[in-house]
This record gives sequence, C-alpha cells and structure tokens, in this order.
Amino acid sequence: MSSKRATLADVARLAGLSPTAASMILNGRPDTRLSQDAHDRVNAAAQALGYRPNVAARGLRTDKTLTIGFISDVVATTRFASGLIKGALEAAEAAGHVVLVLETGGDPAREAEAIAAVLDRQVDGIIFATMRARELFVPDIPAGTAVVMLNATNPKHSASVLPDEFAGGEAAVRLLLEGGHRDGIALLGQNDEVERDTFRSATVARRVAGIRKGMSDAGLAFVAEESIWLWEPDEGYKATRALFERRTDIRALLCMNDRLAFGAYQALTELGISVPDDVSIVSFDNDELAAYLRPGLTTIALPHEAMGRRAVELLLAGDASGETLVPMPTVKRASIASRAVNPARG
Repeated sequence: MSSKRATLADVARLAGLSPTAASMILNGRPDTRLSQDAHDRVNAAAQALGYRPNVAARGLRTDKTLTIGFISDVVATTRFASGLIKGALEAAEAAGHVVLVLETGGDPAREAEAIAAVLDRQVDGIIFATMRARELFVPDIPAGTAVVMLNATNPKHSASVLPDEFAGGEAAVRLLLEGGHRDGIALLGQNDEVERDTFRSATVARRVAGIRKGMSDAGLAFVAEESIWLWEPDEGYKATRALFERRTDIRALLCMNDRLAFGAYQALTELGISVPDDVSIVSFDNDELAAYLRPGLTTIALPHEAMGRRAVELLLAGDASGETLVPMPTVKRASIASRAVNPARG
C-alpha cells in the first residue's frame, strides 16, 4: 500500500459510495438514511486504508480544531504537579481532543508568547495551570475564547478548578482525633499571630481555616504553633529540632505540607523520638516521597489528576463559571498512632 495519506475520496471509492455518503458515515451523522451494509463497507474501507480525518479541514467546516491549549508555569517540568497534565491528557483523549502544552516558567513575556502560539493554532480553549495554587495574572485574551484556571484563579476568568483545602484541613484534624489525640498537638508551618500581616495564597488560607475549624469544633487548641515561611525539609528539620528541645509535651505534629514533615522525621530520628510511638504526624499534599518514609506518612492528598480531568471537562462543556472544588483524598499510612491515653515520653 502507498505511503501517501488516505483521503476521504479513497475510502469512498473502496466502499463503492460517494464521498458525501462516506463523509456522513465517518462523521457519525444519525440521519444518513444509508443501509447498515453501507456503514459497514465505509468503516471497513477506512480501517483497511488507515484513514485519519483531516482535522484542519474539519476545523474550517466546524470552527473546532479539537485542540486544547495548556499553558503552565512549571507544571510540566516538576514531578510535584505533573498529575495536572496527566489528568488533562486523559480527559482530552477520552473526548477526542489533543492538548498543546506550553511552559512559561512564570515569565510574563513567555506567557504572552504562549497565548499567541495557541491562538494562532485556533485552539478550542485554554487552560492556565500553576504548580502551586495562587492568583495568576493572565494577559488579555480575545473575547469568546473559553478559559479555565487550573490550580489558579484570575479575576477576569471566573472558571477555576481548585482543591477543597478547607475540607482537607478539617480532615487532617479529624485523623488525629480518630487516633485519640486531644492534647499535645503542635502546628508546624503556620502561626497566625506571627504571620498577621503576610499573605501566602487564598488556598493556604483555606487550609488554615479548615484546620482551625476542626480544632475549634473539637474544643481543642494547639500547644505550640511554629511559623515557617519556606515549607521545605530543611526548615521543617530546624523548627522541629528547636521545638522538641524546648518542650516535652508534644504528642502530635500537624504539618502544613509533606516537605515540612520530611524534615520533622529527620529531626525526631536524631532526637531518639519514634514516629508514631512517641509522636504522630499528619500532613498535606501526598508528595511522592511520603510513601517511602518509614513509617509511611499519613497525608491529605492534592487531587492533581482529578483536577486536570475536571478542567478539561469544564472547558469542553463551554459554560463553565465560578469555582469547582475537588475533594482532597485522605491517604492513610502509618504515621499516626492510636492511643486512648498519651504515654509519657522520657
């Protein structure tokens, strides 16, 4: 068989029908009034010839290119948030679309170039994604272009897909309560008094609000709150080490993210304090390394793949507006001990 791409005319000729009839069958027209035999012959001819529709030509007829623009800061080049792209690709494939992924590194000039690139290719809509949830500046987009913000918000584009951080915060507290923890709980990474005049992001604020609500509803209060601006392992290590060197009443750590928890694990090991026998730990994000800690880290996961899928579904629906909150799953491992009465720690 020739390497030349098969055309609609080739399919029609092999099936013994007109190109118009073959086109109606291949495009799934429900009102063709053609026989089942005709449908079977066209489909068999298309398969035999390896026929693929000319998407560009179809786009001119239907004003749809079956292509989605996916513009991100560093989502594509970091393992942490790559699930956003994976979920988007899965949903797009299921809907018969392809995704054009461009990464800007957060550079405004590159963002403008990326937008121009996807608009030049007449995408059916644009998804703007960020690695960490935040408000994102977006250059002007032509009216009529569908836009969904993924793990991000923008005042000009109301349709956004975000993790349900408030419910996630409540869930983290509930895990400690289920383990019998009612005192000696410390918060690692946040202190409202210290951070009164600072702002991280709306999603972090919701996570904190959910934690506060969970504690308040249970009639509990943290015995210590450690403000940490950079939620990285080294900062978690230093804060945990300092906290346990000045206090002996800590029985549980609620860490604002997994990376802080990684540092806490190291500090506690050096101090001869066992997780979870002496101190329980719960955290957020479900970073890949959380499963490889010993014991495994119990965490409230960021639902990146589900968020990516939902963003594509909303974009293709064509009428998305407002926030869509995606539940954060609880990933139970072995970092929370069950204790009716907290044992004394020497």
